[in-house]
Amino acid sequence: MSAPHRVNFIEKCQTGEMREGDSFSSFPAATLQMFQNIKDTVTHAKGILLFVEGESPRGIFVLCQGRVKLSVCSGTGKTLIFKIAETGAVLGLCATINGQPYELTAETLDTCQLKFVRREDFLRFLSEHKDAWLGIARYLLDEYSAALGQIRTLGLAQSAEEKLANFLLKWGSTGEAVDAERHIKLPLTHDEIAQMIGTSRETVTRLLSDLKKRQVG
Repeated sequence: MSAPHRVNFIEKCQTGEMREGDSFSSFPAATLQMFQNIKDTVTHAKGILLFVEGESPRGIFVLCQGRVKLSVCSGTGKTLIFKIAETGAVLGLCATINGQPYELTAETLDTCQLKFVRREDFLRFLSEHKDAWLGIARYLLDEYSAALGQIRTLGLAQSAEEKLANFLLKWGSTGEAVDAERHIKLPLTHDEIAQMIGTSRETVTRLLSDLKKRQVG
């Protein structure tokens, strides 16, 4: 597989208004219109690094289409996938607001369309539209709750098998059913699943093989 490429901002706005249900669609109408005016739309292929852990923040990304892998890396090179972001997610928000380095690395898993807002434009927008802070606070609280849920599910698991079972159950409740028996399509490699549950690729492969032999799922 080819190495990820760094993002290159060359495309301008291509599409129209933010849709109902998108991350900041609850902004008051006038505020939402001003937010629309400061966004650029960019489209990137699979394997693009939008930003890297430890990098100075350039701005936020609103994910309109596709999936983005958010991960952290240890000093020894071990990678843990924090989450797979989907449509509506806002990437780089905390770092952009507080001016600290990005906490995560964001890499596209599909061809993705995103709306990008440069940090200086976003901070000016926030200073001029105080009513936007409520929507942002709600979004960050939702992200916080989701992170706690993930820590509770995976951190309290007693074994790799339990972690994998919890992961499959969670994905099964939100994933794409491919037939009437609710077989779930997992668009992740064994290595990516291992990075999500904090174990090795070999362990994931063995456990999935065991589940298949036992005809579980």
